[in-house]
Amino acid sequence: MTCKQEYSGTQKKRKGNWGMKVLRLYGPEKIRLEETAIPDINEEEVLLKTEAAAICGTDVRMWQYGYKGVDDGHPLILGHEFAGRIVEAGTKVSFYKPGMRVSMQPNIGCGICERCVEGKFHLCRSYRAFGINMDGAFAEYIKIPAQALKRGNLMVLPEEIPAEEAAVVEPLSCAFNGFSKCDVKPGESAMVAGAGPIGMCHAMLLHMAGARVLVNDINENRLQYCKQIFPYIDIYCGEDLAGYVDRWTKGKGLDVAVVACPVPSVQASVLTLMNFGGRVNFFGGIPQGQEPVPVDTNLVHYRELYLTGSTRSSIAQYRKTMGFVADGLLKVGGLITNRYGIEQAYEAFENAKMGMGMKHVFVF
Repeated sequence: MTCKQEYSGTQKKRKGNWGMKVLRLYGPEKIRLEETAIPDINEEEVLLKTEAAAICGTDVRMWQYGYKGVDDGHPLILGHEFAGRIVEAGTKVSFYKPGMRVSMQPNIGCGICERCVEGKFHLCRSYRAFGINMDGAFAEYIKIPAQALKRGNLMVLPEEIPAEEAAVVEPLSCAFNGFSKCDVKPGESAMVAGAGPIGMCHAMLLHMAGARVLVNDINENRLQYCKQIFPYIDIYCGEDLAGYVDRWTKGKGLDVAVVACPVPSVQASVLTLMNFGGRVNFFGGIPQGQEPVPVDTNLVHYRELYLTGSTRSSIAQYRKTMGFVADGLLKVGGLITNRYGIEQAYEAFENAKMGMGMKHVFVF
């Protein structure tokens, strides 16, 4: 399918003399760059001018395979990793003011269920998320609903954080959710399977906690790039991972393992690499049709392993990781390898799909 076939330059009624460009999904392999009216806001909402929005693996999968409820009659603006500046605030919005630089934790909970009351809005059964089941950030302007303001999803950015880096904090916070379940201790041996952006977010957090970090991937070029940016990691690309881990840990096995790639065989085999009392985090889901994953429960039993899973992140975790970046504890700038205008959307999605570079960011 050619670039011209991918795009549809439709024109819609502008809001006065104002219009904005958006990137909409219409179904599998159907993304269209369109022009539409800037959203109106009510007295309890704010309007952002987007400064940066990053492409997530979820965006790529939704583009490739489509998404439930999204079709020609029900398109969706993609994008949930973003930062911007407030240009308009409703009359009943007391805290947020025009001119503020802000970023967004994109998962909005109902606010009344048990998980929301515990602060786990991201696990709410009726949660809404930008770019997933409500219009997202691949747009020049974004309307932020009242629920997001009341729940605390919108965060004022520290001045020292560029918008591009703020956009990348959302996936970092998701990695932090998984990291927080692994009880990492200084001096432990930790491996990340998958050298993509999420894998490197995990590697940064593990290193910050004082662990020795090994990153494994089948893409040697990507591993070498990661080693350039993060020289403190060890890397391995080969067929004898078990032998390498045995030598790297001096026969003890891994204390922590994070599977940051959607490969069933990797999830199953990582248990054989673990030390007694080891902790495993399964980060990210397995593609539909490739589940369930066979797990040797004897390894869990006799080695007393802890298996954990994680999805998305809480608002508290998002703000915590933003603090890590603001304080210089984590350097996320190296993850951003490609920058585009929204007009280059097809190129950006193709590059992300092919695994070229790391994070691909639209700069407005």
